Amino acid sequence: MDRLTRRPTGRRMSRGTRRPRLALGSPLKILLLAGSFALAGYAGVRLLDGDWFGIVLWFVGAAILHDLVLAPLYGAADRGLLRGFEAVDRRSWMPYVRVPAALSLLLLLVWFPLITGRVADRYAVATGLSTDGFLARWLLITAALFGGSAVLLVLRRRRG
Repeated sequence: MDRLTRRPTGRRMSRGTRRPRLALGSPLKILLLAGSFALAGYAGVRLLDGDWFGIVLWFVGAAILHDLVLAPLYGAADRGLLRGFEAVDRRSWMPYVRVPAALSLLLLLVWFPLITGRVADRYAVATGLSTDGFLARWLLITAALFGGSAVLLVLRRRRG
């Protein structure tokens, strides 16, 4: 028995020492986990089949760019926005700006190459489509997110 939780911690061995039990879960969970690892391994092998150095470089660069540049930038922007709302005594409005901004930036991050047109030729060859509408669509989605958030803020302020 564990002294703090009063629960058994495992089977007793012959000399009084305890062997910890493995918590693996149900057979279905183990099967699903093994299947997801197999699928991820297959995708990794297929992905790294061509230009493996470029892909590894992209992943490392993306991690470094995010951790050293983007995280401090959006952390500072969030703190500045919070101070601005606190200065006008409207801290409760903060989520109505944070959520659409986060979703819009996430969409920008995911679709950045197509929004900027950097991969327009490669995209056109692979899909037969143009990248012309991605910037306009992202701007419309961003406007809809902020507009919906503003409507929600107005509705909640009227109820309160």
